[in-house]
Amino acid sequence: MGSPPNPPFVIPTEKIFAHHPFAREILKTLTDAGHEAVLIGGVVRDALLAQWAGDEDWVPEEVDIATSAFPEEIRELFPDRKVVTVGKAFGVLKIEAPDGRLYEVATFRTEGEYDGRRPRRVELVRSLEQDVRRRDFTVNGLAARPDGAVIDLVGGIADLRRRVIRAIGDPDERFREDYLRLLRAVRFACKLDAEIAPETRAAIRAHRRGIKRISAERVRDELLALLRTPRSARGVRLLDELGLLELILPEVRACRGVPQPEEYHPEGDVYTHTLLALEVADAFVEDPLVKLALLLHDVGKREALERNRGENAAGHDAIGARMAQEVCRRLRLSNAETELVVFLVQEHQRIGHFPEMGRGKQVRFLKSREDPSQPVGDLRARYPGFAKLVQLMIADCQASAMRSRGWLPVLERLPRLLVELQELERLTKARKLIDGHDLIELGVPPGPRIGELLEAIYDRIYAGELRSREEALAYARKLVESG
Repeated sequence: MGSPPNPPFVIPTEKIFAHHPFAREILKTLTDAGHEAVLIGGVVRDALLAQWAGDEDWVPEEVDIATSAFPEEIRELFPDRKVVTVGKAFGVLKIEAPDGRLYEVATFRTEGEYDGRRPRRVELVRSLEQDVRRRDFTVNGLAARPDGAVIDLVGGIADLRRRVIRAIGDPDERFREDYLRLLRAVRFACKLDAEIAPETRAAIRAHRRGIKRISAERVRDELLALLRTPRSARGVRLLDELGLLELILPEVRACRGVPQPEEYHPEGDVYTHTLLALEVADAFVEDPLVKLALLLHDVGKREALERNRGENAAGHDAIGARMAQEVCRRLRLSNAETELVVFLVQEHQRIGHFPEMGRGKQVRFLKSREDPSQPVGDLRARYPGFAKLVQLMIADCQASAMRSRGWLPVLERLPRLLVELQELERLTKARKLIDGHDLIELGVPPGPRIGELLEAIYDRIYAGELRSREEALAYARKLVESG
């Protein structure tokens, strides 16, 4: 069966090519050589949505191209360009554009004999329809010719208009082919603000345990992509409804029924609070790692309550940090990503006491996970760990009885502190005020005492009480003489 004549929908390819001029060249080169070549997948879907919404600011991030040309034919057509094979068995190449960007070009293919993770057999074909029908969801099965004419062979336009995520063909077959699609269905429902079709939803529940066969890395990437959407709280609820949450984040699912003092948490148990906090974060948090930390920030409360005989959840931050580290390792997050998530969970209680801390402790807290290469006045860039902790704190407080009473006092103290740190940095750059060698010259023997003295002196410097080398040395003499 060929493509239907005179497709009724046209996307603005001129706008796409304005941002990706080499994509036009690839399509033209392939079609001039007698091959079929189309834009496919997300770029077509998102172009239609932007067009219907009247979004003039939409910019296509990535452009995927599919073609009837086989890999060796594609290479022959681009002799002067660097061509990289990224999936030899799948017929996928990447062609380097003059500006250095890589554009993926895939030969139409069919797949078969799946093991729940990947196909054991791949056949390159000349038919667009055969290629489309092995894809996951109808909204991702749309293609467009170089002139923008949309090719819809699976009812994707109707589902996109109705905001429905529907598997192409038999949903049981689609999920058995690759169980990661169980999570992808939820992610696209959140990304597109869509509902999952009843038969697709039923198939997800039926095959939910297949997610355990998927590598931790692929699950991690899909989970972070879900958390990156502005509807991640809805996504977690969907994961729970479909029986997937207990399989990938059982620690969060276990928060159901964990009680909290009504005085501070009138919203309900730990699970209810966590999802409400995530819903708040969806409005202003972009970093998926902050949202992951928010999901995990109270997972230690169950164990803390058991340890404290139900009296309180003291210590849940330390317990939660240990559990968060286990989750991050299970999901194969990098060391840096794991350190950030653990830091946010570990410190989410302590930041509430920031206003009562002495100035030296405030500075030390602020400077944890500091990036010295960035300007002091830029909180997010210079102190990214603390800035992300503030984001988590705001969402946490807004989802409880504390509301702004919990986070506003912290924010009120930051501007003056940043000004003082800017002044301190200027002083530090002008001259190093004092170090261990100075203390040795004052008669302090090498050893732990030097570190203790320096910590006391630096606290005074951070607090703005010692502003010159002379003042620092005088204070050091006073400490040494006092013993």
